[in-house]
Amino acid sequence: MIAKGPANYSTIFTVPFARIGICAEDDVIVRLDYLLSSESTMRPKNALASEARRQIQAYLKDATFRFDLPLRMTGSEFQRSVWREIARIPSGRTRTYGELARAIGSAARPVGGACGSNPIPLIVPCHRVLAASGRIGGFMHSVGDGPLGVKRWLLCHEGVTSASSRQLALL
Repeated sequence: MIAKGPANYSTIFTVPFARIGICAEDDVIVRLDYLLSSESTMRPKNALASEARRQIQAYLKDATFRFDLPLRMTGSEFQRSVWREIARIPSGRTRTYGELARAIGSAARPVGGACGSNPIPLIVPCHRVLAASGRIGGFMHSVGDGPLGVKRWLLCHEGVTSASSRQLALL
């Protein structure tokens, strides 16, 4: 998978498709990274990290689970506007980069860039954003098998329709 660089994780734990590292600062989640399976796990250092872990595990049991965590999304105003739109996409649904762009008065390419820069994927579900053709598009500034495998796993977990699932198999 991809780690976004050195981080002071508050917890690292195993999920079916990777390890997840969460950074919690000042009572807010500031970052979630998908890590290699070789990364060592770490017990939660604080109550917020423990709660984030609990909520992610609840989502893994029930894809309709709605996260309720304090987040601090650090980025430009444009990026934050894209992330707010992404957060409105319900589980099991998808939108295209172009649809998000029209919703905020932008173009698809910069929306894709903002999606890839999402510091808290999964909780802010950028995996629910697809290319206009219905193809999977990118994930975390990548079109590689590791990140796209995570995106496919999450979409399948959320019950994306079988027609869409066939499209997800295409790169």
